[in-house]
Amino acid sequence: MGAHPLDSLTGEEFSRTAAILTREHGIDAGWRYASIMLQEPPKAVVKAWREGDPIVRRAFAVLWNKQSNEVYEAVVDLTGDVVESWTHVPGVTPNFTLDEYHDVDHAMKVHDDVAAALARRGIHDMDAVLFDVWTYGGAVLPAQWRDRRLGWVDIWMRAMPGGNPYAHPVSGLKIIVDMNTLEVLEIEDDHDDGFPEVDGEYVPELRGTEPRTDLRPLEVVQPEGVSFEIDGSRIRWQNWEFRVGFNYREGPVIYQVSFDDAGSRRDVAYRLSFAEMIVPYRDSSFDHYRRTAYDIGEWGLGYMCTSLELCCDCLGEIRYLDAVLPDTAGRPWTIANAVCLHEEDNAVLWKHVDPDTGAEVRRQRRFVLSAHATVANYEYLVYWRFYQDGNIECEVRATGIMVSTPMAQDDDSSLTGTTIDRRTYAPFHQHFLIARLDLDIDGERNTLVESDSVPAPVSSSNPLGLDLHTAGTIVESEAESGRTYSWERQRTWKMTNPGKLNAWGSPVAYKLVPSASIPAMFDESSPILTRNPVIGSTLWVTRHHDTEMWPAGDYPTQSVDDSHNGMSAWIADDESLLDEDLVLWYVFGIHHITRVEDWPIMPADTVSFWLKPFGFFDRNPSLDAPRPADHCTPTGSAEHHGHEQHDHH
Repeated sequence: MGAHPLDSLTGEEFSRTAAILTREHGIDAGWRYASIMLQEPPKAVVKAWREGDPIVRRAFAVLWNKQSNEVYEAVVDLTGDVVESWTHVPGVTPNFTLDEYHDVDHAMKVHDDVAAALARRGIHDMDAVLFDVWTYGGAVLPAQWRDRRLGWVDIWMRAMPGGNPYAHPVSGLKIIVDMNTLEVLEIEDDHDDGFPEVDGEYVPELRGTEPRTDLRPLEVVQPEGVSFEIDGSRIRWQNWEFRVGFNYREGPVIYQVSFDDAGSRRDVAYRLSFAEMIVPYRDSSFDHYRRTAYDIGEWGLGYMCTSLELCCDCLGEIRYLDAVLPDTAGRPWTIANAVCLHEEDNAVLWKHVDPDTGAEVRRQRRFVLSAHATVANYEYLVYWRFYQDGNIECEVRATGIMVSTPMAQDDDSSLTGTTIDRRTYAPFHQHFLIARLDLDIDGERNTLVESDSVPAPVSSSNPLGLDLHTAGTIVESEAESGRTYSWERQRTWKMTNPGKLNAWGSPVAYKLVPSASIPAMFDESSPILTRNPVIGSTLWVTRHHDTEMWPAGDYPTQSVDDSHNGMSAWIADDESLLDEDLVLWYVFGIHHITRVEDWPIMPADTVSFWLKPFGFFDRNPSLDAPRPADHCTPTGSAEHHGHEQHDHH
């Protein structure tokens, strides 16, 4: 059992959840678990809990009957050894699972009709074929199979053993499959553009090349060990303290973030995570019109996290956390080294050179929590970074392999993609990430202020037009919730606590500094936007409710819209947002106009946003950072190359 109410479920608790449901409801091999995760206690209960208080552990499970396709939600009281609730949820489709992904690949490889369709294209070695199943969105779901758990299958082929399958799509051929029975419902054979001779391998041995050898070793060492402490799920580093959880849908979750301000522990955030990732491909051709992925809601970021390796994924003095998740039978399995914890140097924190007293400089140290997820052809690398000056940065790097597409023999370009190889293009697409930021700035009674920079007009008091003002707009209710980034006004958003003032009379605050704020660029009538209107604004703010977790809906798989559950439903009652417990939903990402340089494997594309204290402290909170000489022993060498230095007065 967990030592804290927010500790993630253990392997033993997953097994007990399945055993209790088998005992109480006869769950057998005819059922599948889409998910089991901690049923987090209400926020008010967690915040009132004190060490030593009793803890009631609950699991929340979603499962379905493969024969009837009926979906049930169960809450299991693990402390009391009883099923607390068992609820039929009609008209929804739960997330797909890794077990199903592999089941489809295997079933298609031994299916006679599939083999025949591939043979007509000259493909006979089924071991070289990758069947990559995708979920359906409601806008393109075939009406005759709307009541089924439906998948559509992309087909790729390796040119050689161990080769890159995504370099060789079997264009124009898709398979529609019933995920419960693995029945092939239809083989869609639209066109055959063949296999262009592409330079699609990225592994040196397959390219016939050798990596360069002129890089000398770069080592990160901490001979006295790390400066952070791990106590169960609790992490302490410098003035920061928080807890780390993990679940199938969000992957890593950061709880109860606080900062020790001269002996006073002050709340910053209750819960930080990713709530959705939506990737629409902006190409309506046969190969791509169904390709809009909800990677968190339709699959689960946690399910797709991978084990990290020292010196490859992480560098330095590393501490790892394993993640335990359930399979579709409710049995636990472990992702070893799923989360990496470490410190890293980040150049200069602050510096000034005084002509009389000399230089004062502080090196910047940051604490990093990271996890990597492989989503079919793409990798998403997630980094949460905590800084000595009170900043929190969230960075996401996208790498992996772009979806490639052959062009017809008489085509040499595409309007909806970039030509990246011989008769091959990569379609344009977008990656929308939605961060769920449950901030508690010195407590729960917060108000959001939209802050714009506004130049003052030329006047007698401002003859040179130099004056620059900031204008604040209070977001008063949920009807005003959807906010859009403005580059012209250098817009930021401040989560303030009007009831707590700093030493200079201003409400304490943290500001969200947006970057990579990409527009949706959909026609208002598009069913894609109807299905996920949350991507239509840069920022949403809602009143906190324990049940409001997934802005594109609890069950986005095969969804049509979010009017019954999701952001549209949440803001419909227009609750007040003044001095309330608020949650921010920040939409950011990558507007991927594909490049030749992204092929055959994509260098990491990096986006991020920051949470920065804005009057939260009375002064620079990193004044206590140590001088380099206090903790640094030079071990390297410095070379002088004769650059002259000049004094500028």
